[in-house]
Amino acid sequence: MHEPQSPAPCCMPSSGGGTSAPTAPAPVPYTAPTGPAAVDGTVLLPGGEFLMGAEDSEGFPDDGEGPVRTVRLKPFRIETCAVTNDAFAAFVADTGHVTDAERLDWSFVFAGFLPAALRRGAPRPERTPWWCAVAGASWDRPEGPGSDLAGRGDHPVVHVSWYDATAYAAWAGKRLPTEAEWEYAARGGLEGRRYPWGDELDQDGEFRCNIWRGTFPTRNTAADGHRGTAPVTAFEPNGFGLYNTSGNVWEWCADWWSTGHRGSVDPAGAAEGTAKVIRGGSHLCHVSYCNRYRVAARSSNTPDSSSGHAGFRCALDA
Repeated sequence: MHEPQSPAPCCMPSSGGGTSAPTAPAPVPYTAPTGPAAVDGTVLLPGGEFLMGAEDSEGFPDDGEGPVRTVRLKPFRIETCAVTNDAFAAFVADTGHVTDAERLDWSFVFAGFLPAALRRGAPRPERTPWWCAVAGASWDRPEGPGSDLAGRGDHPVVHVSWYDATAYAAWAGKRLPTEAEWEYAARGGLEGRRYPWGDELDQDGEFRCNIWRGTFPTRNTAADGHRGTAPVTAFEPNGFGLYNTSGNVWEWCADWWSTGHRGSVDPAGAAEGTAKVIRGGSHLCHVSYCNRYRVAARSSNTPDSSSGHAGFRCALDA
């Protein structure tokens, strides 16, 4: 395992490209879906016009959240929840898929989740030293050797790359959502709001999402009930019935990352690039450092990167 490179924007480290490890090849797509029925766990959204983005990026002017623009989408289906550990385990059992983290034999784990023996000597990115590159960390060993998924079958799968997410989606007869579809669905029918439920983070004094509570990165009070990932149905769903589109885990989108927004009808992002869009923030996001659990916020990572706070949900054409 090589020294990890400087991390991607926000609290998401990058394990791919550069000096961290050789770039993993994309898994061969599964052309004949053999998984669950294509509509399982999805809701049908009508599409139409919506206002995408935000004029005020709240501290991240280079993220390309704005300008606010009118986007038109055709109807589509999207999963109400992120893909769980149990669902991903079924995919692995059926296909024998080996994730990029397993192929590279390491992934990023938040230092505070590790025993001292694993923290000591683990390479850390200079800009985000709260991440440790842990040998043996993977989707089924989320804190590295000695850890497992006991009690977390209904939590979102993590340590999955964009390539892994795409392979799972093909097996399930689905696909990853475009960034525009993701934001439309995440807004739940509310226009121009900061969060899927409104403009106030803890609306009516209630916790609405799983994010870092306390002082990042040294003290997490877990006041919202979760120190790490939460079950995929934790908290109230948005107006479209989607859970956890703010916080819990970052979610991969289909699009290549770009800040030059292209097209207003079913936009699919840039034609090529080096990083893929991630959305939604995670349980490690905090207003002092990574206020990207807002519904318009966006970030990116290389498609072979993996970490303990990145997952995905699937979509499909209506």
